[in-house]
Amino acid sequence: MKDILVMKDIIKKFGKQHTEVTALKGLNFHVQEGEFVSIIGPSGSGKSTFLTIAGGLQSPTSGEIIINQVNFSQLTEKQRGKLRFKEIGFILQSSNLIPFLTVKEQFYLVDKVTGKAKEKERIDELLASLDILDLQDKFPRDLSGGERQRVAIGRALFNDPSLILADEPTASLDTDHAYEVVKLLVKEAHEKKKATVMVTHDERMIQWSDRIFRMEDGNLIEQNAPSRETAQV
Repeated sequence: MKDILVMKDIIKKFGKQHTEVTALKGLNFHVQEGEFVSIIGPSGSGKSTFLTIAGGLQSPTSGEIIINQVNFSQLTEKQRGKLRFKEIGFILQSSNLIPFLTVKEQFYLVDKVTGKAKEKERIDELLASLDILDLQDKFPRDLSGGERQRVAIGRALFNDPSLILADEPTASLDTDHAYEVVKLLVKEAHEKKKATVMVTHDERMIQWSDRIFRMEDGNLIEQNAPSRETAQV
């Protein structure tokens, strides 16, 4: 399997001189296609900084980021925007659905932005795979928290990105819906060969991970992933 995201010697500093803080300290990380990786750690440990840099939303102070074999660090801002849209799907703790659009209209909007109209069958296939086909004419206000996150996952997958970055995707959900969303992300990663990175503070959600890292003081420390036999189903 090939590496989809590679981060080499990533350092991120904020502030200057006596106020300078180093959020990431020479971090090295990679994730392969079809792999589900969890990043855990307390608030303020650098998880969010890590994810925004991995997704190209902010630049490191030094180091290289390679996304699907393209060196992101060497691109212009315009090229970075195009690469982000093509290669990365973002899932946030709030689903960020547009309130006045139905579920299917959320996907048609992506079509308009890309300028690449996809067949209705392609949309229906994706909705069916996420078990939300019967929700396509509903508005976000009519959906449960778990259903909204399913739609958000579908929207992230819709442009067929190679990398999925999920920032606390279960934070606003109850336990049952949270488990449901994480297992769905794992399923999509494995079956559709998506490199997936989930940042979370909830260690109950990492049991299906292929690899687990703990963020501590700007460093990533790999931990043993649970066996498939011990993971809850």
